[in-house]
This record gives sequence, structure tokens and C-alpha cells, in this order.
Amino acid sequence: QVQLVESGGGSVQPGGSLRLSCTASGYTNSRFRMGWFRQAPGKEREGVAAIGGGRTNYADSAKGRFTISQDNAKNTMYLQMNSLKPEDTAMYYCAAGGSFRPSLVGNDYNYWGQGTQVTVSS
Repeated sequence: QVQLVESGGGSVQPGGSLRLSCTASGYTNSRFRMGWFRQAPGKEREGVAAIGGGRTNYADSAKGRFTISQDNAKNTMYLQMNSLKPEDTAMYYCAAGGSFRPSLVGNDYNYWGQGTQVTVSS
């Protein structure tokens, strides 16, 4: 059974940084894609960043500020978020599964974590 557990969310001021982690059990993340998605209240879920098949993919809103990475030995994926803005406030979800292509489409993923809240506010 695949389980994804996110951690690292919290409250920061604009311009601050956070690093999210997603630890997978029952899933070998080195073989298949994993991704980060977010959903703010009243908004649709959106893909933020994905990694798979040796490639990464970022939403335009994340490019230059966020970095996705993974530690295969720890079965953990990370999202380093810098220069955070109030509009980054959302629940962030880890997702895994499907194939190798680092898709930013939520329906391409089979497994989801419970989410971790990120709040950016002064």
C-alpha cells in the first residue's frame, strides 16, 4: 500500500522560504514521477512542480523560485520554496504514480498525500 506523508509547511512572511518534504512508503520514487500540487480556498488545484525520468517540470508561477528534488535513498521528495509570496498560500499536496513523464496534471497521478498548509502573510 502506497502512503505519502508531507511535512514542512508553516507560516512565513513574504520573501521567506520553506522546504516541503514528502516521504513515500510502498513506492519506489526513483522509478516513477512525483509532483507537488496546491489548492487555495475557492481555487482549483494546480500543479506546481514535478520530477520524473530524470527531468523536472515547473509551473510558470514556480520557475526561478521553487526547486524540486528527491533523495532516492530516503524515498523522499522535496520542494524548496524561496521568495514566497502571499499568493503562494495554499494547501500543498504530494502526488505520485503514473509514468515517468513529470506531468503537472493532477489526473495523471494515482496516489496523494493529506497535504501540508503553507501560509505567506505579513
